[in-house]
Amino acid sequence: MPEYEITLTKAYTVRIEAENEKSAKRLTEFYTGDIKDISTLHDRKTHRFEIQEIECKVNEVT
Repeated sequence: MPEYEITLTKAYTVRIEAENEKSAKRLTEFYTGDIKDISTLHDRKTHRFEIQEIECKVNEVT
């Protein structure tokens, strides 16, 4: 089966309590980077796919 590399960008709004805004931004970037494949074996068989790797490309705050 052919393999494709797809770029997926997601944005989140995070509500966080912290000492200051700079710290809040730094902590949000650091602790919200968990990206993983949540498909089941059934999903992969039914839709005929397999995610090989997920790499976080965008993780920044403004």
